Amino acid sequence: MPAPLFPANAHRFDPYRTYKFQVLIDGQPVAGLKKMGARKKKTESIKWRAAGDPSHERVLPGGTSYEPIVLEQGLTQDPVFEAWANLVNNIDGDAAMSLKNFRKNIVLNVLNMQGQVAISYKIFRAWVSDYQAVPELDAHAMNAVGIQSITLQHEGWERDTSVPEPVET
Repeated sequence: MPAPLFPANAHRFDPYRTYKFQVLIDGQPVAGLKKMGARKKKTESIKWRAAGDPSHERVLPGGTSYEPIVLEQGLTQDPVFEAWANLVNNIDGDAAMSLKNFRKNIVLNVLNMQGQVAISYKIFRAWVSDYQAVPELDAHAMNAVGIQSITLQHEGWERDTSVPEPVET
């Protein structure tokens, strides 16, 4: 018999939705967050053969790399993306770069339909490598929403196993 999908909520059959999430930067939820790219990691494969067994190739795990994460936010007065990007690359030059604060640990929370944190991930030592302050502007796009974005380089992520499955009512 397979393991239950939701041990604390045996009545539940549907997986979590992808539109209920929050990202915390400096412990605060990002306002107007529209989209967060997927968390992906890849481990290289190393192929080798033993001298006494030339007909069989073996495969070992090599180094693991983590793909950058893109965050998209509706264009508002919230300065969180711009302030973080300026810690890495400031118009005042290298002397204005914050070597102490440009890397941040951030948190991704996946929420259930009641808005409770269901799954949480910690993303380590992230920094802004790309910042789009203002999207392309088009006077004919009356129904478009302005989106700004940052691309985050980071040194990995892990699930926060201390976050329990919320009991749903």
